Amino acid sequence: MFDTVLVANRGEIAVRVIRTLRSLGVRSVAVFSDADADARHVREADTAVRLGPAPAAESYLSVERLLAAAESTGAQAVHPGYGFLAENAGFARACADAGLVFIGPPAEAIALMGDKIRAKETVRAAGVPVVPGSSGSGLTDAELADAAREIGMPVLLKPSAGGGGKGMRLVRDPSLLADEIAAARREASASFGDDTLLVERWVDRPRHIEIQVLADGHGHVIHLGERECSLQRRHQKLIEEAPSVLLDEETRAAMGEAAVQAARSCGYAGAGTVEFIVPGGDPTSYFFMEMNTRLQVEHPVTELVTGLDLVEWQLRVAAGARLPYRQDDISLTGHAIEARLCAETVSVKEGARGFLPSGGTVLRLHEPQGDGVRTDSGLSEGTEVGSLYDPMLSKVIAYGPDRETALRKLRAALAGTVTLGVQTNAGFLRRLLAHPAVVAGELDTGLVEREVDGLVPTDVPPEVYAAAALLRQAALAPAGFESGAGSGSGWVDPFSVPDGWRLGGARAWTEHHLRITGHDPVTVRVRSAPDGGLEVLPDGAKTPLRAVGSQLPGAGPEGRFTLRLDGTVHTFAALPDGTWLGRDGDSWQVRDHDPVAASLNRGAHEGADSLTAPMPGTVTVVKVAVGDEVTAGQSLLVVEAMKMEHVISAPHAGTVAELDVVPGSTVAMDQVLAVIAPHEEAE
Repeated sequence: MFDTVLVANRGEIAVRVIRTLRSLGVRSVAVFSDADADARHVREADTAVRLGPAPAAESYLSVERLLAAAESTGAQAVHPGYGFLAENAGFARACADAGLVFIGPPAEAIALMGDKIRAKETVRAAGVPVVPGSSGSGLTDAELADAAREIGMPVLLKPSAGGGGKGMRLVRDPSLLADEIAAARREASASFGDDTLLVERWVDRPRHIEIQVLADGHGHVIHLGERECSLQRRHQKLIEEAPSVLLDEETRAAMGEAAVQAARSCGYAGAGTVEFIVPGGDPTSYFFMEMNTRLQVEHPVTELVTGLDLVEWQLRVAAGARLPYRQDDISLTGHAIEARLCAETVSVKEGARGFLPSGGTVLRLHEPQGDGVRTDSGLSEGTEVGSLYDPMLSKVIAYGPDRETALRKLRAALAGTVTLGVQTNAGFLRRLLAHPAVVAGELDTGLVEREVDGLVPTDVPPEVYAAAALLRQAALAPAGFESGAGSGSGWVDPFSVPDGWRLGGARAWTEHHLRITGHDPVTVRVRSAPDGGLEVLPDGAKTPLRAVGSQLPGAGPEGRFTLRLDGTVHTFAALPDGTWLGRDGDSWQVRDHDPVAASLNRGAHEGADSLTAPMPGTVTVVKVAVGDEVTAGQSLLVVEAMKMEHVISAPHAGTVAELDVVPGSTVAMDQVLAVIAPHEEAE
């Protein structure tokens, strides 16, 4: 076994690898960019080395700097994690040339399986069924379009050089092929440095099932069963589980053997995954899609049902060990399900903002562990979540003796997950796991897109605004006075108490003007009741609600705030100033709203529409200039964050009155990008 291993990654996977290194008594070396100087993986490693500035090209993707870090710390091996250089054959060769062991498959296997076109041809020759599609590499746009029409619509455009859903486009209308091919090439080039595409037949309502393989350097290959990864959005996995309810033992064995043959066909070693597309109505008709020559994000579910630590076996195989297991030694016990927690704004109120990267500082954090629940995370309080890297923050995994138990535990774990300061998809995932089709195991890769409107609440619960207003009201009270509960110790100037007291009449309301991103501003009124309690009058309400707040944030480790409204108790994770509230996996950033300033701003752009950034990121494309005439729906700018492009389009025909950004501009969420003045006939 190695003495020192450099982990060439960041975030939750770096923390995960370091955990196994520590358990094996192996010294760990972390690397970090300037943006990650205080990151959790840096603190948990035995040694950490600065790579350079925040952009990945100058840090986590710099082969030269990674090799220098390994040399300076005496590392004997490099674990690439996933993402970045994990499937880069050039990096694997560079490690070998530098005398380092690359903890992964041989560079030749990475190169072969990383080229989806060659990979399909190789496994087809080994007897593995493949999806019908284009043949040959380097196809022009016209050749790709011709191949798509020959295969028959709908088709899936895929980058040849990478995976993870980046650059994939489902095309149903032949007239859109040219635009979709161009977009897929642009995203593939940005993600993988290679815009080569292939086209495959699209199987409607397919299931995505993958087989985990493990191979040593002595020619022995086994599989560790399957994972169901059908719950996806934009070709990105959301939920993974093992085993799949779709497969019987016979089909599992057949798919497992096909995966083993695929691994043997490329001389594989280490942990890898062979992915199949499976028609839900006929699981015996499965097709090879691709092989991921690395550890998968969803590897924990396989670990929980097999009892094997896959990172440990990656290390042992890389150190030259033989696998001690035969295929008959592997059995799947119980059921495990994983949910990917991502930094995302989740809203259907503003359609385009629906699922876009978010960011911010983690101000309050609670991650469940124990009793069949595991959280793999790179977060800690104070972590800055920016727009440079992947939006996945952590993974919450639940295990039980059966699927029903695992589902129940995972829903509860997501409800208990708190990440105030950064909006996440935890609440959305919890609702998805409660969907009747998911509970029944009736899955397919399009289910999430079909059901999304029912999984995202369109309105903010009124108790959220009430809680935010009460916390703000409490913050107005002077020291030594507890609003709504009488005076504290010592004398308090009665005229400094915000209780609304007035001479000879009813107490006045204190107004709190609040706004939650994606929703209209509201006004919540709070005043002291004659009996010493509090009354709250939310927007639109005719009758005040009796309110009692207790357990103010800061009193406990999770910053809980309990609010009783007319006899109903609501409990939130909260910040003391009421700017962030969380419950059941959902979170709300509650901002103060200045109606006067908003009115002045509207007057400055009377009749015009301000186009704002839907996410923090970087402006990569600007297609217009001030004074240009634009049509409704015309593409004006492109904002990129966390490897995701978002096109900003004109809301109506008009003239570009203002343009506040250029290519390369870094923008914050809701920052004004441009102002479009409508034509008179459109006003």
